Amino acid sequence: FQIDTTQESYLDLFPLDKIVYLTPDSENVLEDIDPNKVYVLGGLVDESIHKKLTLRRAQEQSLQTARLPIREYMVKSVSSKNYHSETLAINQVFDVLSTYYETRSWPAALKAGVSPGKGYVLPD
Repeated sequence: FQIDTTQESYLDLFPLDKIVYLTPDSENVLEDIDPNKVYVLGGLVDESIHKKLTLRRAQEQSLQTARLPIREYMVKSVSSKNYHSETLAINQVFDVLSTYYETRSWPAALKAGVSPGKGYVLPD
């Protein structure tokens, strides 16, 4: 993959109607990747999870939002920790998106990017 970096904001680089801000708090499920859209990975560098922070940021910027279809394709695993999180690191989201783009399979993509430690697994 070719990746460019810049100090400029995505808001200055792309039309607002082309940007989709990915956040685990969105009500909209990402069903497919549109090559005409720009996907922003709503990443935070922090040890704690701030619920709805990335969703609020996207809403303040009048952006479309979507979440990965974890609930639609995966089930909560049974574990002694009883921990379940749809919040992924940026590299995990990238792995999911790039695998989906190559395979067009959400189960394959989610398996590639969602670690078992998140408390979700593919059904048997």
